[in-house]
Amino acid sequence: MQQDGIVGRTLRAISRLFGPANVPESKEERNTPVDFNAKDTAIVITDPQNDFLSPEGVTWGLVGESVQANGTVEHIEQLLRAAKERGYDVFISPHYYYPTDKGWQFGGTVENMMHEINMFGRKGALTTEGFQGSGADWLERYKPYIEDGKTIVASPHKVYGPESNDLALQLRKRGKSKAIVCGMSANLCVEAHVRELLEQGFAVAVVADATAAAKHPELGDGYETAMTNFRFIAGAVLSTEQATAEMKA
Repeated sequence: MQQDGIVGRTLRAISRLFGPANVPESKEERNTPVDFNAKDTAIVITDPQNDFLSPEGVTWGLVGESVQANGTVEHIEQLLRAAKERGYDVFISPHYYYPTDKGWQFGGTVENMMHEINMFGRKGALTTEGFQGSGADWLERYKPYIEDGKTIVASPHKVYGPESNDLALQLRKRGKSKAIVCGMSANLCVEAHVRELLEQGFAVAVVADATAAAKHPELGDGYETAMTNFRFIAGAVLSTEQATAEMKA
């Protein structure tokens, strides 16, 4: 009976915090207080690239429905605009593959798929030949924000998480201890970044409607999977409206 009571109280607490929706309704319902400011809080965006977010991208058939339903493209831009207006540092963690990466001898399900469809493909680490407008390039509407000379573009991550790039170093060198994370895709690169940044000691919030994920008839709904995990592990799960409202200059 005691165990059942503890379990019951835990489940009721979770229900009070998050309710049935993906995004908490008010600040009071979040699992931890939100305290964003331009000095110690970073905006981290994973893979804001054509292959994920453009109808011409190679994964649109899998992610397009989720992207459109969430308004992901527009919400990422709203976060970028708010960040620039209020003096927040923006960090991009991109995904690039070079011809030499095709020499890898093993990989997971989606890793192998990305190599097969030439997702995020570039001609090499030391050239931008063919990059402009390619699947690896930024979505065109984001370029004024990303290419303003102030945005920090980390070295590319190679699977899903930032363990293989310099994102954590770049955050620490600029005195950041908190990260507002969004981008693509929810259950892969976004979730991997959230988990690693948490393990590295950063406070992490996720913007639920500024991400999206694939829906696959056999593999499942990646967005719903990610939202379940974010509720359990992130410091806060917010909407774009909530996140921008909390971004104090």
